[in-house]
Amino acid sequence: MSEGSFNPFNMAQHQFDAIAEQLQLDEATRDLLRNVDREFHFNIPIRMDDGSYKVFKGFRCQHNDARGPAKGGIRFHPQETIDTVKALSMWMTWKTAVVDIPLGGGKGGVICDPRNLSLREQEAICRGWIRQVAKNVGPLQDVPAPDVMTNGQHMLWMLDEYERMVGYKAPGLITGKPLGMGGSLGRTEATGYGVIYTVREALNEMNIDIKNTTASFQGFGNVSQYAIDLYTQYGGKAIAVSSWDNTDKKAYTYRKMSGLYLQELLDITNRFGEIDRNKAIELGYEVLSGDAWIEQDVDILIPAALENQVNAENVNRIAPKVKLISEGANGPTTPEADKVIYERGIWMIPDFLANAGGVTCSYFEQVQCNQNYFWTKQEVLEKLDSKMTHAYHAVSDLARERNIYMRDAAYLISVSRVAEACKLRGWV
Repeated sequence: MSEGSFNPFNMAQHQFDAIAEQLQLDEATRDLLRNVDREFHFNIPIRMDDGSYKVFKGFRCQHNDARGPAKGGIRFHPQETIDTVKALSMWMTWKTAVVDIPLGGGKGGVICDPRNLSLREQEAICRGWIRQVAKNVGPLQDVPAPDVMTNGQHMLWMLDEYERMVGYKAPGLITGKPLGMGGSLGRTEATGYGVIYTVREALNEMNIDIKNTTASFQGFGNVSQYAIDLYTQYGGKAIAVSSWDNTDKKAYTYRKMSGLYLQELLDITNRFGEIDRNKAIELGYEVLSGDAWIEQDVDILIPAALENQVNAENVNRIAPKVKLISEGANGPTTPEADKVIYERGIWMIPDFLANAGGVTCSYFEQVQCNQNYFWTKQEVLEKLDSKMTHAYHAVSDLARERNIYMRDAAYLISVSRVAEACKLRGWV
């Protein structure tokens, strides 16, 4: 979430403006794509467990749907802002375009902290959220999904409320649902695995054996957990990971130079990705400051938490050994930090390419729901690997051909695809 003067939507617009200039987009196209098409603000009043009433603020933004229905997750977070949601909806447009799936960009959120809410209160928020946007979402209009601090159960509550309202089954309304209730095998792993598919391809291009690499991760939520899982399956050594401690209200970095053991960390982690610090110490982990993940002497850095995590204040703390950064989070690197990373020759796999595995598998879930026929996990992951690998090489080839930053190459591909769709529709 945003802190201080940092505004994620301003950053997203700044990134777009630079690419629009390179593509020489006309003024109307720029005006259309640098702003969201629609944004919804609404109140969600619910009765709390103690009998009192509380009003929660909710949002939904649809940035662009020229290439297909809007697509994007719903965050529950105490520091959620409309500017964060607008930025994420724009990044979703570029994300679906860069992997070339027929969807647009959307995002939603609620200002709340599910860590301090009962399941009944969370269910009430989910049902209240969908009641507020039911006329503006749907399988052919805007398809939500889980995001930070939301999960398959939240999505199922939302789906159930929507189906009650419309009077028919609509499993394609929302993705990230539980298995057996319209969810897809492989969806839980998809974002984290997608990050590592791109890391694998980048290392192959560098002629580096992944088995000889080390990595440091920021965040220990779904994305980071599965990224560590696949990275270590490939033979890489993860030595550090940061995690938020809700008791202390601060983050810590947990390091083990011999390599993290994923399962032992999962055994001492709650469902919000928060590692039990005292138990980690008992298991022999060094406990460092929360921002120490970025200064580890590793080959690969994977920021997989929130936006504005690699910035002008800490980018120079990146160790000389680092060769590759793959952004598991959305918007973790600011333009000021990008400049330093590019000048240092660190290979950057930008967020809307690196973490596109989630939305790609969500698209697969939609397809399966619409067909009422579901694929095996192997089929899903094979299709995901193929899609991510193809998208990575399209961006990498353009970056090398033009000798430009990977983020710029990804933007050139995605923005040009969306701009062309808008022109073909006669919007601009």
